[in-house]
Amino acid sequence: MKFSELGLTKDLLTAIEKHGYVEATPIQEETIPLTLAGRDVIGQAQTGTGKTAAFGLPILEMINDSRQVQALVVSPTRELANQTQEELFKLGRDKRVRVQAVFGGADIRRQIDGLKRGVDIVVGTPGRLIDHIRRGTIDLSHVKTLVLDEADEMLNMGFLEDIEAILKAVPSERQTLLFSATMPPAIKRIGVQFMTNPEHVQIAAKELTTDLVDQYYVRVREQEKFDTFTRILAVQEPELAIVFGRTKRRVDELTRGLELRGFDAAGIHGDLTQQKRTQVLKAFKHGEINILVATDVAARGLDVSGVTHVYNFDIPQESESYVHRIGRTGRAGSHGTSVTFVANSELDYLKEIEKLTKKRMLALKPYTREEAMAARMKTAVSSVDNVVASVDTNLVGDEIDTLLEKYEARTLAAALLASAANLSQLESDFTLTRERPLPNKKYGRGGSRGGSHGSRNGGGYRGGRREGNGNGGYRRSGHDSERRKSYDRGSRTGSGDRSQRGSRPSGRRKFVIRENQD
Repeated sequence: MKFSELGLTKDLLTAIEKHGYVEATPIQEETIPLTLAGRDVIGQAQTGTGKTAAFGLPILEMINDSRQVQALVVSPTRELANQTQEELFKLGRDKRVRVQAVFGGADIRRQIDGLKRGVDIVVGTPGRLIDHIRRGTIDLSHVKTLVLDEADEMLNMGFLEDIEAILKAVPSERQTLLFSATMPPAIKRIGVQFMTNPEHVQIAAKELTTDLVDQYYVRVREQEKFDTFTRILAVQEPELAIVFGRTKRRVDELTRGLELRGFDAAGIHGDLTQQKRTQVLKAFKHGEINILVATDVAARGLDVSGVTHVYNFDIPQESESYVHRIGRTGRAGSHGTSVTFVANSELDYLKEIEKLTKKRMLALKPYTREEAMAARMKTAVSSVDNVVASVDTNLVGDEIDTLLEKYEARTLAAALLASAANLSQLESDFTLTRERPLPNKKYGRGGSRGGSHGSRNGGGYRGGRREGNGNGGYRRSGHDSERRKSYDRGSRTGSGDRSQRGSRPSGRRKFVIRENQD
């Protein structure tokens, strides 16, 4: 469907055309008419599907020139708040809409000055919004539309109480739009408690997956995971890779460990200052580092072209998060590779991911120490070439003669290669702190466990860098066999809802589920 068919005015259609947009994405096609009609909406879709325009265009359509805060967008991270502010500003430029971003790690006095001058839309992180509310430096009494963007991540970060405080600070007579990649019970509770008859627009799973990503998994014990990972990196040599860890501590430790073993890596998570985050992302985008370690939250809204590999060092707890992770590669028609590390106790999470993506991952056999060493030595040849090209033998003539008398030329060449490869780094002693294991899952209905899904062992493909031969250097080395089944002793609760308080109030209107299967 074209944007011109969605009931938008000429000013916005002109801005859309300047952006190069022609066809509305599924989430935009479903959400924009509902929002223009004044409905509360829960939109479920991954990053990169056009969610900002899905809620931003109808909000911009309804903004008047009062210079009061008429719309509030709550985002989990500074990065996403900044990106949302920039996109809304560009789309609303012809209507002269003022958009202000407020987030921690930035000068609050400049934000206060901007708010005093009058703004139409505020985009902010929960903590900084609460700060402005307590200071009395933001007036939310005229808010007509409230947007909770990436709601599942805000709950996972522990922002439930802040969100409740923000909901109390805006008028009760308002339109509420909630966007979330996943739909845990806590999100549904927000829909029931704080929204009026919300419609649930869900993008079908087949639209969330990509056939351009070669997906692999590695069976590995927790204590062997880091060694296995660095050997895979040494062999695959990713041009640009994102590594996902489950916690901030994991990201910090992984980054330190990778640097210790000679890889160019940096990490991002919610505790970094905005300046540091910007610095790291700039270095990654410009190829100054080729491995970015991140939490799911920190990577939300991240748009970097040329990512060749995604490594799920920790398998995600929510299956949809896996899709969002691997969606960072395999873009613009280019092939990408994803590798997911799986412990025996996490095999049911792997099954659930495959059920969502409708694609079986291939088993990747871990590389040996010798294979990793050989790969690093091979890579070091180019470094030696550079050294040889730049050295002036006249400056060290006597030393060369001494070495040639003492050693054979072949031995000296091997020593030079080993030095360039820095093999000792690859075996540097490093131990990760053990993370709390994921809860077991329960499969099947009516007592049926595990289902009929086939199982596998750790054998399978060996993955190298993708070359022009079409098969990417992957070779078969084993067959799938029986996966071990693990079961849950109880049902899981909604992620992120630490208080678990509150029940459904009486007299609330029904919660309408509306699924898009196109």
